[in-house]
Amino acid sequence: MPSARQKGASVAAQDAAVDSKPGSAVDTVRDREIGVEQEHLDQVYRRLEEKIHEAEFLMSDAAKRGQVGTPGALAERDAQVFRAGVHLNRLNNEFEDFLFGRIDLLRGKDGEKGPDGAFTSIEPADDAVRVDGTAEIGETLHIGRIGVLDSDYAPLVIDWRAPAAAPFYRSTPVDPGRVVRRRVIRSKGRKVLGVEDDLMRPELTATLDGAELPVIGDGALMAALGQARSHTMRDIVASIQAEQDLVIRAPAASVTYVEGGPGTGKTAVALHRAAYLLYQDRRRYAGGILIVSPTPLLVAYTEGVLPSLGEEGQVAIRAVGNLVDGAEATAYDEPAVARIKGSSRMLKVLRKAARGALELSGPPAPREGQLAFGEELQAPSGPPDRLRVVAFGRRIEIEAAELNRIRHNVLGGTTPVNLLRPRARRMLLDALWSKSGSGGRGASGDRELAAELRSSFDDDVSAEDSFIAFLDAWWPELTPRGVLVAMADERRLGRWARSVLNPGEVRRLARSLRRFGSEGRGPLSVHDVALLDELGTLLGTPARPRKKREYDPLDALTGLEELMPHREETQRERAERLALERTEYAHVIVDEAQDLTPMQWRMVGRRGRQATWTVVGDPAQSSWSSPDEAAQARDEALGSRPRRRFELTVNYRNPAEIAELAAKVLALAMPGMKSPSAVRSTGVQPRFAVVRDGDLASAVREEAQRLLDRVDGTVGVVVAMNRREQAARWLAGLGERVVALGSLEAKGLEYDATVVVSPAEIADESPAGLRVLYVALTRATQQLTVVSDRRDEPDAQGVPDLLRD
Repeated sequence: MPSARQKGASVAAQDAAVDSKPGSAVDTVRDREIGVEQEHLDQVYRRLEEKIHEAEFLMSDAAKRGQVGTPGALAERDAQVFRAGVHLNRLNNEFEDFLFGRIDLLRGKDGEKGPDGAFTSIEPADDAVRVDGTAEIGETLHIGRIGVLDSDYAPLVIDWRAPAAAPFYRSTPVDPGRVVRRRVIRSKGRKVLGVEDDLMRPELTATLDGAELPVIGDGALMAALGQARSHTMRDIVASIQAEQDLVIRAPAASVTYVEGGPGTGKTAVALHRAAYLLYQDRRRYAGGILIVSPTPLLVAYTEGVLPSLGEEGQVAIRAVGNLVDGAEATAYDEPAVARIKGSSRMLKVLRKAARGALELSGPPAPREGQLAFGEELQAPSGPPDRLRVVAFGRRIEIEAAELNRIRHNVLGGTTPVNLLRPRARRMLLDALWSKSGSGGRGASGDRELAAELRSSFDDDVSAEDSFIAFLDAWWPELTPRGVLVAMADERRLGRWARSVLNPGEVRRLARSLRRFGSEGRGPLSVHDVALLDELGTLLGTPARPRKKREYDPLDALTGLEELMPHREETQRERAERLALERTEYAHVIVDEAQDLTPMQWRMVGRRGRQATWTVVGDPAQSSWSSPDEAAQARDEALGSRPRRRFELTVNYRNPAEIAELAAKVLALAMPGMKSPSAVRSTGVQPRFAVVRDGDLASAVREEAQRLLDRVDGTVGVVVAMNRREQAARWLAGLGERVVALGSLEAKGLEYDATVVVSPAEIADESPAGLRVLYVALTRATQQLTVVSDRRDEPDAQGVPDLLRD
């Protein structure tokens, strides 16, 4: 499957890929470059295996030294085992997915090399660039998690923390240094999956080993623009580079807010900024960087642009629907329900529900089976209405009225419900102590005796099975899913949402929550995940006892249990675990920020309370129906930090012909909003097709096949959300170069060509439908086809009503 963002659709890449149609004997430029990196990676792994064998030999040799019984030999043995063990452990831990970058550099001013085998010069030699604008690549460095030298001590991989790797993070088109091309390499284990290039010097014609330097992705487009004969075109390229460089290098102690229309490179700029900041101040950002993307598809692209930076758990990339541990959004809410769940009004409803759910606790009704108010959710019969215990030989009871009063007193304030259980326990014991009459035994004034009696009373009562069972039923540990299941009861939800939601909204919300089922295991929507996160805060999580590390008998055999590292998990496993355990970050990047709802902003804000932020978005592309409400929630999440605002104004994704068509919808969606300037024209006008005889499936399939024959890359077919599954069936058998996606899934993605199906249907989906349509029309880098049916009211040329002048 091609990468989600479907990069590499530029004119330059197409020109270079001669005879690169699917099935051709000649590979595409991209395939050839992936092959080049695969060869290098294979060489690296062979060298790593040699190093592992060396470390294993050293450990074996050290063990033999232990047969010599002198104290000096034993000490030498222990030291050698330790050193070899540390080296072997590091090699094994770094063995997965550690190669992620490459830089191709001009010759430097001097010929000095550092300890890693790379040249140390920062600036290029005076004669590195010839007067005709050509240059030879003087050095190529691959960047990875650890440094690897070949048998001749030449660098195969440069450690990302080494000074020689700094240009990979610091170089920009405005200040490139020696860097001509920066390449991100995506790999999985021993397999290279893809490459993406950034061209730092698009004005040069650089050669490597006698051949022109190939460039993949957006870099190829920048190369084509930078080498254009028109001085005006070169000025446009310079402006792209300058405005993006300002964002990348902006001071970090604030919120960096970046606005830009489709194709302006917001996402790529934000991700390069993250890499730049982390390298500039590694200690400050050791708390981790969180990247929030609107969809899982865009996460896949993000992972390709921003590689792992070599330290466990530092960069966490999450879709909005995957921010909560154990939750994954797979369902979609209809627009009316999404507006309810995303609104800040839900906060009041959830606060009442979090406390009101306690009223439902208690032993399950006999017909429902055993209740555990957590993952296994069954209908309870209500909380117990009487507490009976035996203490000091007496039976003591608390009736329903007093129990209700105690519950009401405990719930006073804003402390999370689950964290109030110790207080509830204490107040129950206070009430039982008062009823026992035992307090009078300390009336003689002996405070020590009174305290001892009370402590003994509490210990006795707390240990009784009846008291423990009562407390578990009367004040159980509530779960967010459990509360959402409770909210699926329309009558109950109506009480909790009184004066907040109208009856129609209560009905829609309750009906939506019923898909969880009685056990709370049904599919979640992206809006449900934000509700779960809010409930997690309102309920709180009681402290858990830490698990003890299991004893390993091998520790005792080595005698080095305090020194030798234990290889208990791979680097990938450790990174995933640390990312899951972390709840707050040092820097937060929010991509497509205009789509976040107020409740989602609260969820993201909790993860960056002490963070610096990079927020990128475009109001014209917002799919949320109440931008002002979302902006207020965004400001609350960002707090009082100063804001630095930047605007990206140049569209280098869409040809002018496509950009002009999309601008007509923008004028309807947001009158007065200016669209970014397109930098290129292909001469290919958008195509308009009309459905004949009501056969929409055949029309869409025919247009998708037509585009597959005209572009070498990918084709995206964008439909209204309710047609996603239909569209996938229409396109079955056309191959993996074509993909069907709903209108809300298209955000941030790019395809060589797109088919937009029924603009009117997309526009009518929600109050933000025109903005969503604007997004759909701006996904193509080469060709666009619009398929209309009767609902679109096409004219004689097939142009739908929404796209006419």
